Amino acid sequence: MARGEGRAQGLARVAVVVRAGAAPLWWAGVFAAGVGVLVPGVTGRRIGVMAGAASFIVAAAVVSYARRRRYAGLARAAARAGKHDVLQDRAVSVRNWRRGHRWWLLLAFAAAVGSAFAVPAAGGMLLAGCGTGLRLKAAWLGRRERADDVLLWVRVDWLAANGGRPAGKAVKAYRSTGIAAGDAAPGGARRRTAALV
Repeated sequence: MARGEGRAQGLARVAVVVRAGAAPLWWAGVFAAGVGVLVPGVTGRRIGVMAGAASFIVAAAVVSYARRRRYAGLARAAARAGKHDVLQDRAVSVRNWRRGHRWWLLLAFAAAVGSAFAVPAAGGMLLAGCGTGLRLKAAWLGRRERADDVLLWVRVDWLAANGGRPAGKAVKAYRSTGIAAGDAAPGGARRRTAALV
């Protein structure tokens, strides 16, 4: 892909989009698990918590490692962003992702709370594991960005066409910038100090 592709594009940070769902899933899971512990359930609390712990570990591992090869391939082929490309603020990327997925998050929370009547706390711990997996994946992207001394970006229109997934079929390539671009650090966290764009 040629630099800039001839016209300006809106770009969102890949790691920010990956990380956007981590906190809502984590907190929804923790709250659902807390509610679930109060319910005896069919299996009993002890079995529910043990099943939940196993679900947490499995979910964190699966979410963290899912599609890493696809992310790595897109990162290797990333072209330099054009000077007229518009870099989306971290807060905007996070808000857009959460707004687009709010009903899914609400449904997942309701399902986790409802599952407590069968297996106490397990559904909530599964949700929390998914959130942890997203955080771990964003951290992996951050390590890759630091190693390559670039930040990875995805076109906003491709992201929207792919349901907010930064490594889906609609995403054909990433763009890259210097490590100081934008308002998010490698891995998608807020920058601790102001950086020059």
